[in-house]
Amino acid sequence: MKNASTRTIVATGLGAALFLVLFMFVKIPSPVPETNLQIAYGVSGFFAALFGPVCGFLIAFIGHALNDFIAYGSPWWSWIVASGVCALITGISKGAVASKVEEGIFGFDEIKMFVIFTLIGQAAAWIVVAPILDIVIYGEPASLVFAQGVTAFIVDFITAAVVGCLLLKAYASTKTGKGTLSKE
Repeated sequence: MKNASTRTIVATGLGAALFLVLFMFVKIPSPVPETNLQIAYGVSGFFAALFGPVCGFLIAFIGHALNDFIAYGSPWWSWIVASGVCALITGISKGAVASKVEEGIFGFDEIKMFVIFTLIGQAAAWIVVAPILDIVIYGEPASLVFAQGVTAFIVDFITAAVVGCLLLKAYASTKTGKGTLSKE
């Protein structure tokens, strides 16, 4: 991370650790095999919106990779890369979201931008990147990986948008807006 602040580096480490714990222990199975609703994507989206695309990518990539190494003994690179891509794209919303959130504002415009970039990131990750890499790297059947991808997109988009918005709103409420303090 070129010219990364200490705050961003700490956020990346903390975010990756939170992502790992949530990814391992807080998931709800879907009807499609090996596809779960993951709360962790809301956390990576939250950090990505505040600290940018590179931070978001690293949080999701590292957290997902560590999960695969710990839980399965080997990584499933197609979905690890997709997790990173998802948070990377969500992090593009930083320009429209972070400065307002730091001022204590998370209103309709900020919600809209966060949700739009979350939608684009989730769609790119689960409908394009993961299935294509599953086919290219692992020779998985297209019908299975696209079914998994569409399912992951639907459940993870909803989760990431809701959890991310709730976290951003809560964080914004802890900030003091510009001009809100007055001298008595």
